Amino acid sequence: MTWSEDPAPPTRPIGPGDWLRVGGRGLVLGAVTFGGLAVLLLLRLIERPLFGVARPWTPWITQGVCRLAFLILRMGYRVEGRQMNTAGCVVANHASWLDIFALNARKRVYFVSKAEVAGWPGIGWLARATGTVFINRTAREARTQTEIFRERLKAGHRLLFFPEGTSTDGRRVLPFKTTLFAAFFDPALNGSLKVQPVSVIYAAPEGEDARFYGWWGDMGFGPHLLKVLACRRQGAVTLVYHPPVAVADFADRKALARHCEATVRAGFEARLTAN
Repeated sequence: MTWSEDPAPPTRPIGPGDWLRVGGRGLVLGAVTFGGLAVLLLLRLIERPLFGVARPWTPWITQGVCRLAFLILRMGYRVEGRQMNTAGCVVANHASWLDIFALNARKRVYFVSKAEVAGWPGIGWLARATGTVFINRTAREARTQTEIFRERLKAGHRLLFFPEGTSTDGRRVLPFKTTLFAAFFDPALNGSLKVQPVSVIYAAPEGEDARFYGWWGDMGFGPHLLKVLACRRQGAVTLVYHPPVAVADFADRKALARHCEATVRAGFEARLTAN
């Protein structure tokens, strides 16, 4: 499902000065991203035989690249709350491809993504290299998903997924889908497994549409990336890490999903109003 209820904001033409920023920022961001990927893949040749699915070294490279991305873009980056440092799951609202950089910059996590992303040019390759878990969001594959989650969580991974199932304009939180929450109630996991809700809030650059960083509907990745690179004075993103909750404290996946949704929405709306 792709959310597309809100029409895209009008696109401002990119002028000569803007193209200089696109070129400068784009070259540096590309060099950092793909240079980091090259180092990651080389290190993974050693890491994989020694540790298998566990990745004690390479996530640090991903985190470093994502932190540098915000410096290159000259985009504000703020964090509130304390991140969970144990193995477990993180759930967040989803507004943009920038979410991936924002959430990786603060926390070494592994994203859970829809299977078709694996085939996307460029993005799919990066996702596979950094350990993304690809799944089909269907009830009939729940058992397979549970087995994948169990393996990754037992390896000490923190898995992150977007329960809305789609990105938005960054001005709302959609209802959370409960399917993936079922995997958390695997008897082999739920005795100690914790889930941390995170609110992701964007503040648009001054003078721009409030939905500037939102990426939704049929928006192309390329044009959106160019728009962000061209922006002279960037806005900011804020991450709010809420207290983790124990899966064992909830009766079922629906109760857990409702709690996480309410927590993410409350943190989102409070900071959105402040912006």
